[in-house]
Amino acid sequence: MSNNIKIENFVISQSNRPFIIAEMSGNHNQSLERALAIVDAAADAGAHAIKLQTYTADTMTVRGAYKIEDSNSLWNGRELYDLYREAYTPWEWHTQIFKKAQERGLIAFSSPFDESAVDFLEKLGAPLYKIASFENTDHTLLRRVAKTGKPIIMSTGVSTIADIFESVQVLKTYGCKDLVLLKCTSTYPASPENTNLLTIPVLQQIFSDCVIGLSDHTMGVGASVGAVTLGARVIEKHFTLKRADGGVDSAFSLEPDELKSLVIESERAFLALGIPEFGVIKAEDKSKKFKRSVYVVEDIKNGDLFTKENLKVIRPGDGLEPRFYDQLLGKKSNRNIAKGTPMSFDLLF
Repeated sequence: MSNNIKIENFVISQSNRPFIIAEMSGNHNQSLERALAIVDAAADAGAHAIKLQTYTADTMTVRGAYKIEDSNSLWNGRELYDLYREAYTPWEWHTQIFKKAQERGLIAFSSPFDESAVDFLEKLGAPLYKIASFENTDHTLLRRVAKTGKPIIMSTGVSTIADIFESVQVLKTYGCKDLVLLKCTSTYPASPENTNLLTIPVLQQIFSDCVIGLSDHTMGVGASVGAVTLGARVIEKHFTLKRADGGVDSAFSLEPDELKSLVIESERAFLALGIPEFGVIKAEDKSKKFKRSVYVVEDIKNGDLFTKENLKVIRPGDGLEPRFYDQLLGKKSNRNIAKGTPMSFDLLF
């Protein structure tokens, strides 16, 4: 397994800025024109990749299998089959979406939900694959994706550590050499309180040969930026043109200005990590002048004593350091000294 994963013109690694994925999901609202506009908006915001979901309602479930009855769910009262019919991205759109992404410098890829989707995406030349949380224990799918030899990103929602370990072993056994694991809380939206970002460094410790990231279903960008400081190097967020336009995932999706902010702030968080540093760094050299030091604040004649009236600790920092102040009081000057002179030992008898 590799900790440096090259995907087209981007390298995913601990030493590189976060890889930002804009998840289109069903936010196209069954409009190809809107789907292409989402690609443009993601590129304009500075995202590195656009992700689709490749399935049909019939490859996901059957009519009558389940109706959502949860008052806290965004999809309460919806038949699961109908929900997938509304959210799916028509397969005949994929070529145009991939082409638009390429024109805009975005990496386009998808989450396949069954083997037929993998076969289809292979024909499109998908450069990598994403395994969704709800599919991460489907070993048949995992084996098929791993056999492509492409890099894989896998979300870890609704999974035990044993589930994750077993799935990682399946992927490795069947040919996966580049794997990213995303910490994920599979609630929609997720709250900050149940996001548990401190899992990220633990995942990195357990799966040391993988890159770790975050699939973030919270509102806003705070959790994602925080995740970067804990080692996340891939961030996935659902993305839409405007939440008010509606759509199956719109309520917890970022708008263009927010995605732009995520790209900027996550990179700032990464750059700010630096290294453990104590002492004055080179960038602070000029600022040393604005520390306090001991200065003569009244004219002094040769032989006068230094007192609290004629010596003070002020800015700038060109005189003796403040820790010498008490030692200077009561000592005699060896010359006439003008007000505003930085104090030094050679002014003493």
